[in-house]
Amino acid sequence: MEPLALKLRPKNTNEVIGQKHLLGENKVLKNMVNNKHIFSLILYGKPGIGKTSIACAIVNELNLRYRSLNAVINNKKDFDIVVEEAKMYSGMVVIMDEIHRLNKDKQDLLLPYLESGLITLIGLTSSNPYHKINPAIRSRCQIFELKELTTDEVIEGIKRATKELENLKIEDEAIYYIARLSNGDLRYAYNLLEIAYYSTNDFIVNLDILKSINNKPSLLGDKGESDHYDLLSAFQKSIRGSDVNASLHYLARLIEIGDYDSIYRRMTVIGYEDIGLANPGIGLKIDACINACERVGFPELIIPLGVMIIEMCLSPKSNSAYLAINKALNDVRAGNTGQVPDNIKINTTTYLYPHDYPNSYVKQKYMPEKLTNTIYYFPKNNKYEETLKTIYNNIIKQGK
Repeated sequence: MEPLALKLRPKNTNEVIGQKHLLGENKVLKNMVNNKHIFSLILYGKPGIGKTSIACAIVNELNLRYRSLNAVINNKKDFDIVVEEAKMYSGMVVIMDEIHRLNKDKQDLLLPYLESGLITLIGLTSSNPYHKINPAIRSRCQIFELKELTTDEVIEGIKRATKELENLKIEDEAIYYIARLSNGDLRYAYNLLEIAYYSTNDFIVNLDILKSINNKPSLLGDKGESDHYDLLSAFQKSIRGSDVNASLHYLARLIEIGDYDSIYRRMTVIGYEDIGLANPGIGLKIDACINACERVGFPELIIPLGVMIIEMCLSPKSNSAYLAINKALNDVRAGNTGQVPDNIKINTTTYLYPHDYPNSYVKQKYMPEKLTNTIYYFPKNNKYEETLKTIYNNIIKQGK
């Protein structure tokens, strides 16, 4: 029996739920389809938000010949067959799932045909392609990020799905409960609805039925999506405020939701925005923690996360670098720039090489004339920046 999620897969881009930034009126992918043209692209985003649906909708709407491959499951022979088929038909679209797992042999096989245009690739991944996908593949594709589905968009999908289930009766609060539990994963919502439907004698789906199937508490409040961002905000502000217990509480709630990517991203931001130069080694520790979490998986990942969050809470804090770069960006965005001084241009003959001078320092002009004496960085009072402050102040004095 065909799963409900597969049965509901969009036949054209108008049926895709969400992703209006790509498929809305006059948006890039919608215009591409309207102009009956396709190019190699990579779609990335969380599971269940429409990557495969969009790929299939595009090729179906354009009536293109295509084959689906999985970078892990399909072997080199499968890839060879697709290439030969592409040659036979003078072109082929390849929809490739888990493209971030594509090994070197398969890449070497595909690259020349991507280059020639014989194969048009639509890569799908839940990993960040800028970190996980080989640059040779990346450079031949346009990359598009899919956004998490809102609660309203998931509800739209659920209501559409109810029409496919004969004699189904479902309460509005049950629809909303499924949408909240799915956390933006529409495929999960479809699967839960289908299980609930076949778990009843009378095809009436209510909260009791749903809770008997999935009794995981809903950790989001009535606001759904906005409550999730409130949790992330509370998580960051508790760490910034050095409240260990509150930070661990919000971490636990985020772990229970299962949104590890948001935890990792927020930890990285906090490390550089709020702790910054007061403890500059924290960034490397956070990266090591995230790598450990990805290696051991759930449930063991809670251990390195707990260790790291406690250290981040109790670390000295400084936002001096965050303030400095924002001040510099504000100048640039306001057009307050000026010409690069002649002595540091690429073909200069007047540049003074600092390493030829005592303490590797020599007074010369670096800042554009109109920004002379502009100061962006103001050190904070913490152990590490006290050392930086001494060096910084000496340089400023010698520069005057």
